[in-house]
Amino acid sequence: MTPHTKGWLKEYLHFRQELLLGLANDRGPQAAHPEYSLYRVIQPTGLMYGQSVGEVNLPQYDTWTEKERMKVLLAESLITSSLLFYGKPIRTLQELDAVVYKTLQSIGNFYNSIFPELAIATKTLFGKRKSAVDLAERVLDKRIDHTAIVQGNFWASFFHNSLLFLDVYIFGQWIHTNADKIVSDFFRYERDELRFSIVKVIAAAAHANKEVAFEEKRLFEFFIDSTQLTAERRKQALYIFDQGIAIEDINLPSENSWILKKFFLEMAILTTWADKKVEQAELDFLKRFASYFDFSEDDLDNSMIATEGFVLEHWQQLEHLQNHQDFQVVSDLFIQRIARIAEKNKTHLLKEVKKRENFATLMKRARANELTPEEEEQIRTELIQVLKTIPTFNIIALPQKFLTLPIILKILPQKLFVESVKSKSQTGLK
Repeated sequence: MTPHTKGWLKEYLHFRQELLLGLANDRGPQAAHPEYSLYRVIQPTGLMYGQSVGEVNLPQYDTWTEKERMKVLLAESLITSSLLFYGKPIRTLQELDAVVYKTLQSIGNFYNSIFPELAIATKTLFGKRKSAVDLAERVLDKRIDHTAIVQGNFWASFFHNSLLFLDVYIFGQWIHTNADKIVSDFFRYERDELRFSIVKVIAAAAHANKEVAFEEKRLFEFFIDSTQLTAERRKQALYIFDQGIAIEDINLPSENSWILKKFFLEMAILTTWADKKVEQAELDFLKRFASYFDFSEDDLDNSMIATEGFVLEHWQQLEHLQNHQDFQVVSDLFIQRIARIAEKNKTHLLKEVKKRENFATLMKRARANELTPEEEEQIRTELIQVLKTIPTFNIIALPQKFLTLPIILKILPQKLFVESVKSKSQTGLK
């Protein structure tokens, strides 16, 4: 599969058929609301942060350019959004094909209506109507051509390309409407207002510690360039960034969707990272910001875990970020946050541990450093699965590579292993 050649979208749909069918039927307890499921799928890929570092099991993926990866990721995110909000199970591949075809039609119409600067002719020079696949493929090519992938520069990509998430969010609303001129005008207005809201969020977060670094201002200008603001709004944006803005004056959509509020919160969190460390004043700002959305401190903690976990999982790929955040600092904070959640759910975790055969024996050998590499990987995988049974981690993705066995043993309550071993011994006596 080569995303720079004609026909890439058709190839993608062929390779991802089974995965998309699984997503369409994600109706279990982990999918209490489609927005939670959408966040759980999209957040680990990096799309919300303007990145394309998530692992995609597609042929020749390692040879693709950053723009090619981002293009396929955007296509997958738009299709995923459509499937998760479809409202009923899709049982067969034939049903899936029908829904995906309508989704591709909607993708072409969406960009032609809401992004007039990307408009693509719907007919060939000879008057023949282009297929839904061809139209969607061409408009996605054009959309990614308008992004700025800066190899190895996390911050430039973050400020430039995180707007792609708004495409996915607005598409999820637009696809369920009758797209007449009035509706299209409304969504174009919403697109512009949400983009300007992000400008305000970044400005407010950058001023949280009362000091705006030179690099923060330079990166903000990256973002301004990508928003395609009018000259008047650009002037206003630069003034806001220079002077700062109160949370109450941002006009954030406090009554709007959960995933949109989550996006704004995580944009603010990452912006506070841009000057190398998160100070107490910035933490206080994030608490006030979360409160504005009626998020609890636990909700804020969960977003901190999500962003920290994403960064730790992809530390080697996010080269430029390494000059800003110290790996050990991020690692320690992440471990502390996960450990607090594990401690709160200790009783639940113990029940899960007791269900696993030979767990107590393996844990005892692990403490004595007697495990074979295969056994160590087995127990590591099982412990991650145990952690995933905590409701918080139904939504937040855990960083699989970062969570080595020694780190997991730091995270889980020590009493958990003592009690599980004790329980196993008592069972044996009976």
